[in-house]
Order: sequence, then C-alpha cells, then structure tokens
Amino acid sequence: MATEALPQLTAKDFASDQEIRWCPGCGDYSILAQMKKVLPDLGVAREKMVFVSGIGCSSRFPYYVNTFGFHSIHGRAPAIATGVKVANPDLQVWVVTGDGDGLSIGGNHLIHAIRRNLDLKILLFNNRIYGLTKGRYSPTSELGKKTKSTPFGSVDNPLHPISIAIGAEATFVARTHDRNLAHMGEVLRRAAAHKGTAFIEIYQNCNIFNDGAFEYATAKDTKADTTVFIEHGKPVIFGANKDKGIRLHGMEPEIVNLQDGSVKEDDLLFHDEKQNEPSLAYLLSRMHYPDFPEPMGILRAVERPVLEEGMYQQINDAVKAKGPGKLEDLLNAGDTWVVN
Repeated sequence: MATEALPQLTAKDFASDQEIRWCPGCGDYSILAQMKKVLPDLGVAREKMVFVSGIGCSSRFPYYVNTFGFHSIHGRAPAIATGVKVANPDLQVWVVTGDGDGLSIGGNHLIHAIRRNLDLKILLFNNRIYGLTKGRYSPTSELGKKTKSTPFGSVDNPLHPISIAIGAEATFVARTHDRNLAHMGEVLRRAAAHKGTAFIEIYQNCNIFNDGAFEYATAKDTKADTTVFIEHGKPVIFGANKDKGIRLHGMEPEIVNLQDGSVKEDDLLFHDEKQNEPSLAYLLSRMHYPDFPEPMGILRAVERPVLEEGMYQQINDAVKAKGPGKLEDLLNAGDTWVVN
C-alpha cells in the first residue's frame, strides 16, 4: 500500500494566528523564524508535531507554532513531554525551555529526561536572566552579576547547560546562537534527524533585562576569537585568520599559535562528535570565555537505544508470554486485605 505524500508546506503554514508577545528586538523572534523555516523540510505532518514548554518568555513558543502544543507548568515541560512521547511514540516532540525554567525548578526533570534518552528535541534558550519576572539573576548568570535580586552581585557559581547535558550522557548536544541563522538552522535539522534526546543550548539576547550578555560571541569584531565552530573530523581552529588552535596538554586544553609553523594542524585536537566516551565532549563544554573560545556546533551525536522502544518491547514480551491480562485481575493480585 503506497504511503500518501505529504503536502508541501512552507514557513507560513507553521505560523499560528496568535499575536506574538515578546519585547521588540528579543532574540526569541529569530529562533521562532528559523524554526518555522526548518519545520517544512522535516517531512513530518503538522498534526504529528508537539511543542511542550514550561513557564517563561521562551515558553510562549507553542502559541506561535501551528502544531499541537502544551504550555505547561514551571520546570515540568520534560516530564509532560515524556508522557506525550511514551503514550504516542509516533509523534515528534519538541521541548522549549529557558535557563530559569529548565535549570532551576526544572533541573531534575531535565536531567532525567536526558539520561533516559527519549526521542525528544530539547531547546534551551539561555539569556542568563529571568526575563519574565523582570530581571532577576538565573542559574546561568555569571558570578558577580548585579540584578534586582542580587544588588551587590551574585555569589552563586553558574551552571553550564551543555556540560550538564553531556554529564547526563545526552546522545546529541549542540550550541548555537540567535544571530547566526544559517548555523542555527543546520543544528535544528541535525537535532530533528537524531533518534534520541537532542539537547541544544541557544544563546539568546534579552535586550531589556540583559542586553549584550553574549556580545563577545556575536559581535563582528570579536566573535572570531571568542567562539570556535567545531566540525566532526576536523581540527579545532579559530581566529579571524584561522591562525589559532586548541591542543591538548595531557587532559588540559591550551591555545596555540599556528603562524610560526612550530605547531602543525596534526598536533591539534580533532573533533569527534561520534565518540561514545563523553570525556572529550565534556572537555570542550568547559571552554569558557575569556580564557578560551566557546564551542559552537555539535559536540556529541551518538546512538543508543531510546526509552520508549525499550518500554514497548517489554510490554509486547509480557503480553506474548502471559497474554493481554485484565485490569481487575491486576488490582486483585498480590497481597490484599479487607477493611471492615
């Protein structure tokens, strides 16, 4: 029986009729625009897509995409998305969260969704601030950050989202930012094609409460030295003239100069996104400005069994061995007692 071809969709088909209510100039607009541009290329019907979010500026995302969606509760988007995916494994499920929603009250939910390796696509918009609650510091705010809730500067050490994802052994981990649309689109496409939990950190500018938080990584005159675009199988090279590289000194990265010829490309760290052992990916995730250029691109992309397939295999094996069973028999099985 032939499979009915999907109609050719466009970005306009994924635009909802809801008024977009983000501040003018917010980086969320570019993420939404790129998502709507990518979705038609995925070959997935709109009714087979679900966007699940928590609470925050980023979490308004499901309103603005013409698919199914849940605007859920604070930090619980991964848990709700888990239920959606397990109950309906044929759906493509996207989770949209922020640094506050996903890494504070939602931290445990995020970690356990990642370690289980459900086939979820998790987008974490990181603007290093609580925007919806008007400028409080967030779990990713830098040490010493002065905000309305930390007027003398934050004394909390910040969390680093991609380090957490790799530590939880996510099978796909990437980073991009809201001002490089082509790069973001390619990362989104790769995430969509990945079978398993895909985690993407997106540097996103909050021009009202934390404007310029990632200016070092996006400004034309600095980005070549403060970021490095990693590619599978290629040496880690950066700089406006591609004259700097990252070399390992034992298990410590170091910046080396390629101009004088004393260091060759073969001496550099070569990126391997398919390495099952996550140590090198984790090492890259620990490179932070101003000491190192920050990696952009796909840090890890490996294969591992997904949770929902294992669950359904267990169910099918049990039914095959013991029959379909009855709920009444289950409720009356084991130790029971009567309360008079």
